[in-house]
Amino acid sequence: MLLRGEKQRMVCKLKKAIYGLKQSPRAWFDKFSRIIGEFGFSRCQADHSVFVQITTSGMVVLAVYVDDILITGSDLVGIEEAKTYLRKHFVTKDLGRPRYFLGIEIAHSKHGISLSQRKYACDLLQEAGLLGTKPVDTPMDSNPDFWNDDGNYLEDKIKYRRLVGKLIYLTVTRPNISYVVGLVSQFMDKPRSVHWKAALRILKYIKASPGKGLLFKRHGHVKIEAYSNADYAGAKDDMKSTSGYCTYVGGNLVTWRSKKQTTVARSSAEAEYRAMAHTTSEILWLENLLKELGFMYDDPVPMHCDNQAAIHIVSNPIFHERTKHIEVDCHFVREAVMSQKICTPFTPSSEQRADNFTKALGGKPFDVLCNKLGMIDIFAPA
Repeated sequence: MLLRGEKQRMVCKLKKAIYGLKQSPRAWFDKFSRIIGEFGFSRCQADHSVFVQITTSGMVVLAVYVDDILITGSDLVGIEEAKTYLRKHFVTKDLGRPRYFLGIEIAHSKHGISLSQRKYACDLLQEAGLLGTKPVDTPMDSNPDFWNDDGNYLEDKIKYRRLVGKLIYLTVTRPNISYVVGLVSQFMDKPRSVHWKAALRILKYIKASPGKGLLFKRHGHVKIEAYSNADYAGAKDDMKSTSGYCTYVGGNLVTWRSKKQTTVARSSAEAEYRAMAHTTSEILWLENLLKELGFMYDDPVPMHCDNQAAIHIVSNPIFHERTKHIEVDCHFVREAVMSQKICTPFTPSSEQRADNFTKALGGKPFDVLCNKLGMIDIFAPA
């Protein structure tokens, strides 16, 4: 705040951060980190929003999003002590077992824990006026044509961007629409009518089962497993490939990604190799996170790939005419294999679970992969 005096200009200096200022969230997080650290919690280096306390009876984990906190762990007494400690320093409200968090519905059953966004999906359908629409079996046609010049440019770009932005958040619990949502998000600058229709088709697919989400079962282990895949030259406008991967911990899907590659690959093997580099990064990050949570994992992590040529490039680190142009940072996949942090077993394309993240699939193959991703609709009639 600037004050004008008779002979000088003066500025009021804030002694504390207040709401509305850019530094307020950081000031709050710094204070929270300091106070929770004094109680014996340590911040994870793999994820700075996660705090861990290892006790003699187990562990307590805090996951923080601004001023919303999830507390979990194996030490029930430690959890209550952490709650009591937080009440002494902050004004808190204990909501009990989490059932709704940041638009995500959490349900507990004898089968496990399920995450869904049914209310969010229904609100999105109502906003688009599609509550009474006829549902479709897949979020995208198996032979899409997004790159032609047919169709007029949309006059209301904001409406398109708003819809796609909300669809992006819906992928938090619906990984099966990640590829098509990523595809429509590539046309934010100049969307055409064909892109708008594609976005509405995603909503029509969601209409079939708005409560579908992820189910996390207890399998009795914390083994890591990953699937890596690429669609060679799938983008017809610039001939770039699409990378996709999904990773499992304890038999449950935990992370996934569908992303257009930044450079043009000269072969399908190169496209797969670049995708394996992204997957390797995710595997190493998961290993580090699990170690900070107290789970030691020393076995090589299987990274399934359905391209023999890419596997040979990884396992046979020799200079080759067709790989000499690939960036150095991609070759750390070889180092991870040689240090036995990962292994690269061949997986037939029919068993490649990352197919959903690189291309549009037909009805039956799409449904099969959704089941393998651990997706279920707990609201569906039994």
